[in-house]
Amino acid sequence: MCIRLRAKRIRSHLPTARLAGVFLCFLISAFLTGCASRPALLESTYQTLPPQVELNDVPFHPQVKYQCGPAALAMILNHRGVDVNVDQLTPQVFIPERGGSVQPEMLATARRYQQIAYPIRPTLDSLLTHLAEGDPVVVMQNLSLPTWPMWHYAVAVGYDLANETLILRSGEIERHTLSFSRFDATWARADRWGFIIAPPGEIPASIDPQRAIDAISAYEALHGARGALLSWEALVKRQPDNAMGYFALGNAYYTLKKVAKARDALIQATMTNPKLGVAWLNLGLIHQAEGELDSARKALKKASQLPGPWQKRATTALQSL
Repeated sequence: MCIRLRAKRIRSHLPTARLAGVFLCFLISAFLTGCASRPALLESTYQTLPPQVELNDVPFHPQVKYQCGPAALAMILNHRGVDVNVDQLTPQVFIPERGGSVQPEMLATARRYQQIAYPIRPTLDSLLTHLAEGDPVVVMQNLSLPTWPMWHYAVAVGYDLANETLILRSGEIERHTLSFSRFDATWARADRWGFIIAPPGEIPASIDPQRAIDAISAYEALHGARGALLSWEALVKRQPDNAMGYFALGNAYYTLKKVAKARDALIQATMTNPKLGVAWLNLGLIHQAEGELDSARKALKKASQLPGPWQKRATTALQSL
């Protein structure tokens, strides 16, 4: 009955990431030279973040041939208390025909282990902020040139603002330090892609609303409304102005036959964003199903007046009243 929120389809043509061979693990730093300018950090980053952070409790798994992605993923899963090893992850993440691990599979595998994968904003400020909040970050790098890419996954575990250095679990080096400028040069060649993970019901503090919606929606697609419910509830608590969060929470409640809670969540969605037509539509449909015709008429009329793909259905439902 209700319109469902769908996670955005992740493009299948995203690059793979792997080491070119065991030899590369010993020589990662050799590929980090060349032209690298100092990345501009926001002044607030220097003012609000601790000057030094290092997440020493993040375990280390050496990245040998074809295990770049699985090893990085094992590190952050183990850090979250998930009992899994690199060999178990390799067949789930590594794609032989691509010669490496693609980003969608990295995220999907984290979800299979009951962790929600949150891609971060593609800025160094965001990366450092997540580290300051205690979240190791899987980062993707291109250790070569754009025309001859050499994709690589590493795990960022700390930084030093004064010395402008990042600390990585990378290759076969447990504590690899790299200047912000050299790291950012390789990270930029991979579109500054990175992600963190968190269990259901825990929302990383600095995740922006849309990335949170997309991540939880993808988790819900695999584990259902019941599996995602705690995260939707936690999201609106952390982000009380997130109208789409209330909308998604309402849909989850309705799926679980918690109609009164679904109605309340959708009312909150329309109050938070009166122009969210799809929330008005679902609210009207719930009122209609509950025999609350006056309330249904008001909500459906509002939905029919707001532009979007829901207008036709809202108009049809309104006419049926």
